[in-house]
Amino acid sequence: MTTECNQFVLGFHPLKQREIRAQFDGGAITSDGGGLLLREVEKRTGILRQFAACFTDYRNPDLITHPVQELVAQRVYGLALGYEDINDHEELRKDPLLAVLVEKSDPSQEALAGKSTLNRLELTKATASAKERYKKIALDHGAVDRLLVEVFLEAHREAPKEIILDLDATDDPLHGEQEGRFFHGYYGHYCYLPLYIFCGEFLLCARLRSSNIDASAGSVEELQRIVQQIRSAWPLVRIVVRGDSGFCREKLMAWCEAEGVDYLLGLAKNERLKAAIAKEMGEAKAQYQETGRAARLFKEFVYQTRESWSRARRVVAKAEHLEKGENPRFVVTSLPGKAWPAQALYEEQYCARGDMENRIKEQLMLFSDRTSTHYLRSNQLRLYFSSIAYVLLQMLRRLGLEGTELAKAQCATIRLKLLKIGAVIRITVRKVWISLAGGYPYVTLFRQVYEKLCAVPIKH
Repeated sequence: MTTECNQFVLGFHPLKQREIRAQFDGGAITSDGGGLLLREVEKRTGILRQFAACFTDYRNPDLITHPVQELVAQRVYGLALGYEDINDHEELRKDPLLAVLVEKSDPSQEALAGKSTLNRLELTKATASAKERYKKIALDHGAVDRLLVEVFLEAHREAPKEIILDLDATDDPLHGEQEGRFFHGYYGHYCYLPLYIFCGEFLLCARLRSSNIDASAGSVEELQRIVQQIRSAWPLVRIVVRGDSGFCREKLMAWCEAEGVDYLLGLAKNERLKAAIAKEMGEAKAQYQETGRAARLFKEFVYQTRESWSRARRVVAKAEHLEKGENPRFVVTSLPGKAWPAQALYEEQYCARGDMENRIKEQLMLFSDRTSTHYLRSNQLRLYFSSIAYVLLQMLRRLGLEGTELAKAQCATIRLKLLKIGAVIRITVRKVWISLAGGYPYVTLFRQVYEKLCAVPIKH
């Protein structure tokens, strides 16, 4: 953030014979010099420009200072750089580097939007019109949903043969009286229950939901629109839906079967399932007692519930014995046994879904849990802001970090090592000079990323 001149001198403990004195008189200094890389990503992907197009601005264009594209960019860049709250922007609005990122014409003279302007953006109703007095910038949620999938499609030069869509729900703890808050017995607190859908590192859906619902609620509807959009671009792609036992529901499996979509879902254990692998559990226990090491065996069989399933389905079981005792696990799938034998299906296909947990952690690194407005709709907008910040950083990782030591780095590490760089800013009539810290320890990496981004064509 920018420092301001202040005549107050801070005296610190001396360094041997030298006095140490500090003042806030450095001028235009920022701690976010690496944010320039994010701007280069935006120039090559147009993510923020497309996101801004999802808003309808009913304000009088002759009477506004901050266009929608600038407001959106300011908020998303702020999250990417580590500023979680709109209150932070009361000071950030004076930062000339953020003004450069946002594309202000004169970064040294034009202040960015303050917290009140950004708050009005968040609180605009779905029914907003030009007749509203203050809150006049409405978001089309469906357009944002389509954008997330479109970014995924555009990132591939050719259609892949197969894609896996990972579904998961997580808790978003609440500490106020937000609309739609409920106590969740499993998590043990009041929360929202957002639904996420990923394909690898690509975020395809971020849906904020009340927590008084089943974890799978709404998942079929989200998959319907996502699969339809993907197949309109890639009609021959094979699609597999993967999730834990919270998504093992007849509605979802029946929809997959009707639409030609494969599925691989966790299956909650019960007495019938455990009885089906009693022999294998006994063998695993004997192996453990003999070797002292974890032992696992696999078995597959056809299974149907007594009431909830409409048909019998292939189930793969893991009969495992650990130091703590028995650890049986089950999955149900439409994938054929010939292509995916039991052990490979479980260990290579199903267990790989654990990487999605890392993707959800990255959403939290971008403050997806900052859902503290009163309304569910405005909290969904905050979730979208965090989602777009993730997409921007994920594209930086994809375009600029591949082949580097940070190729698999999470968002917080990328922010710390690449974006948080002290810099002095000097703005003249013709140029913006940014002097990055001479002691920055990752200069070689930064140059690598810069060169990789420069090799990607600008998106007009």
